[in-house]
Amino acid sequence: MTVARSVHLGLDLSDAGAHPEAWRTTGSEAHRLFDPERLRELVDTAQRATLDFVLFDDSFALHTSRNTTLRGRLDAALVSARLAPRSTGIGLVATVDTTHTEPFHVAKALQTIDHVSHGRAAWQVAWSTTEEVASAFGRKPAQDEADAVAEADEAVDVVRKLWDSWEDDAEIRDVATGRFVDRGKIHRIDHEGVRFVVKGSSITPRSPQGRPPVVVRTSSPASVALAAHRADVVRITATDRGDAAAQRAELRAAAAAVGRDPDTLRVLVDVFVVLGGTEPAAQERLALLDALAGAARRPAGYAHVGTAADLARTVEDWTATGAADGFVLRPAALHTDVDGIADEVVPLLRAAGVFRDAYPGTTLRDTLGLARPASVYASASASAIA
Repeated sequence: MTVARSVHLGLDLSDAGAHPEAWRTTGSEAHRLFDPERLRELVDTAQRATLDFVLFDDSFALHTSRNTTLRGRLDAALVSARLAPRSTGIGLVATVDTTHTEPFHVAKALQTIDHVSHGRAAWQVAWSTTEEVASAFGRKPAQDEADAVAEADEAVDVVRKLWDSWEDDAEIRDVATGRFVDRGKIHRIDHEGVRFVVKGSSITPRSPQGRPPVVVRTSSPASVALAAHRADVVRITATDRGDAAAQRAELRAAAAAVGRDPDTLRVLVDVFVVLGGTEPAAQERLALLDALAGAARRPAGYAHVGTAADLARTVEDWTATGAADGFVLRPAALHTDVDGIADEVVPLLRAAGVFRDAYPGTTLRDTLGLARPASVYASASASAIA
């Protein structure tokens, strides 16, 4: 059975899991934390479960915002590029910072992943506010969050213009005439903003999705405003169903206020997941993880510590009542909870008729139920011809 509109489920594959001491547990294969083949195996499992996407976090600091002994990460965009030809169906969400990177480089990297994956790339927008990260680059002082988020907003605008700068049919590839492109369909974006002045076009042809989906994780009023303005997918941190419903309503209203159709926004709740055959067994697993840390250390927001059946019921309940469009599942320990999600939770959701058993199309936009946007320059050039 394939449903027309499915609950949306993403999977965070960052580090060894969402619990900071997951890497120290038996079976974590700590020696493989930076082995891309380990990630490929996890992506294969998520793909078998037809999850919407997998997500790779990234930053320019050694986990300064997390209370963990784990240090180091692979580059999220490069990991996604490597996994793209080794996966099918599932979306690949790479986190890329806008504070210390140029929009041109971000646009080119994400377009490349979208081409290599045949339309399964997405970009989680991140920004930096610490002196540690600023000093690693030495180009400018640390920014406060409001300034960093405002810069991120403009960066997304520039990146999307670059993605649009080649019209879909700009490539001619006419061997007989020697014309590879129609120069009239490759546009200078001529962006002059507060922080960026970008005059040229992308050097990469428009990719399968046109514009890979943009993901924004909210944590402040500034980030909520960014999400309402620019995001296709919004990650929220909620304490319960009522809190999630209120945040989703706020985001939809804010999107409408800036002229967007709220139905083009997918609001997903982050959930920390510890699975067990029974609730006491799951609680015992969590207690063992906390004991390694010497204290209770877990992400803020909603936590599911219990059975696969209870998690499936939560997913059904929250989405059926409009509290969320879906969830970003954050397994406490990847080596244990990813299999539980794929082999226990997803079959229950499929049996309930709320989750797909096959991907609905070939791109991540297809999976998310989002239309492929036309290039803004295509409509402008069409108007000029008329």
